[in-house]
Amino acid sequence: MIQSFPARLRELAEARPEAAAVSCAGSTVTRAELDRRSNRLARELQAHGVGHGSFVTVAVPNSVDWFVAYCAIWKLGAIPQPVSAKLPGRELAAIVGLAGSPVVIGAPDEAFEHLPDTIVHLPLGHQPGPEFDDGPLPDAISPAWKAPTSGGSTGRPKLIVSGDPALFDTTAAPPLGTRPDDGCMLVPGPLYHNGPAVWSCQALLQGNHVVLLERFDADGVLAAIERHRVDVVYLVPTMMKRILRLDDDVRLGYDLSSLRVVWHLAEPCPPWLKEAWIDWLGPERIYELYAGTEGQAVCIITGTEWLEHRGSVGRVSAGEMKVCDDEGNELPAGQQGEVWMRSQRDTPTYRYLGADARTLEGGWESLGDMGWFDDDGYLYLGDRLQDMILSGGANIYPAEIEAALNEHPAVHSCVVIGLPDDDRGNLVHAIVQADETELPATELLGFLGERLATYKLPRSVEYVDEPLRDDAGKVRRSELRAARLR
Repeated sequence: MIQSFPARLRELAEARPEAAAVSCAGSTVTRAELDRRSNRLARELQAHGVGHGSFVTVAVPNSVDWFVAYCAIWKLGAIPQPVSAKLPGRELAAIVGLAGSPVVIGAPDEAFEHLPDTIVHLPLGHQPGPEFDDGPLPDAISPAWKAPTSGGSTGRPKLIVSGDPALFDTTAAPPLGTRPDDGCMLVPGPLYHNGPAVWSCQALLQGNHVVLLERFDADGVLAAIERHRVDVVYLVPTMMKRILRLDDDVRLGYDLSSLRVVWHLAEPCPPWLKEAWIDWLGPERIYELYAGTEGQAVCIITGTEWLEHRGSVGRVSAGEMKVCDDEGNELPAGQQGEVWMRSQRDTPTYRYLGADARTLEGGWESLGDMGWFDDDGYLYLGDRLQDMILSGGANIYPAEIEAALNEHPAVHSCVVIGLPDDDRGNLVHAIVQADETELPATELLGFLGERLATYKLPRSVEYVDEPLRDDAGKVRRSELRAARLR
């Protein structure tokens, strides 16, 4: 049976009203409470002009309130459009302008200096007044169930509007390793990113208890798994590294026996790191997914498969992929080129607002990733085209250098970029979050020299105190590079 998201949420609330729906920071909302609270907020949004097909910008940090907002938006047939709660005012204004949102939920007051007075601001912690009833609303179906943003590679924001309406198929196999009306999913990443939002929303609609962390904490992830008997967790490699670097007496002291599935995605996972997790938890628990927010095609690989295809992100499980040279000619197995994707659906998987897709004839689209297939059809990724460094005629891939840097126990995070050079075109520059007194550049370069060819070694090393990737594993290389060219 096909249901609207609101109908599905109401069904779950009626079946088990006291079951936990979402927990965060010591606060838990039951299914019935989530249903009632989102009904009230939906009526307030409606009073502010939100209707079917409207975008509503959600600038709410990880919390129960984030889900209240999403459910309220779906109940009006509107489209939730998530952004960071800390987004600068000018960037927020650009995104709201693209979406045409009549209401922004969350965001600091100062961000509204750049927005028109006609846009309604419901600040963090806002609660609808008593004039808004919490009873059921007429059923509604959002034409797109999500519209996250992207733009880290271009510096210009764009919306990626889902091609899927807010419909739930009760007969479909549960996605992402979830179990219907059972189980608990832990999502420690920020919900304004597509991966954490998709995983948590799908778990909620399956009737799972969704546990959030306000912000990533390595010890906190393991504590939450033990406390809530989590069976599915969403991670990115940055998180995996920080968890692995906990003292063994801490990391191994938690009961993780409930854990069935560990998903990781969103950034390249160094083989040494993945192997360490496989050794720790067993290959049958480790799953990796490669896809874009656009959803044209998907690769998935289990830990067991990965041990036989070390470094791969898997075989195509939905849609189509191929690798082409610069002229668009498909390349044979073993040759690296640009990865192109094509959906096999009759309807589009997404549409852009504020950008155009990079296309090839025949409906193929590219996200800018480089890669190659092996003879068994397993895909291996390089860097994105815009991240590749051309130095002295050699193509140098930052992800390879970053993987080697991250092996050093004193390195907390790192980013490798190219800086212009009159002689070689570009020089490799490493930005490293580490204490320079504990890890001098000479020691670090010696460590890398045992792992990388000489031409790939950084020609300069810069030390910083702050993390270089966010909790979703994302980094804006273009901004880091621009800041060093000013």
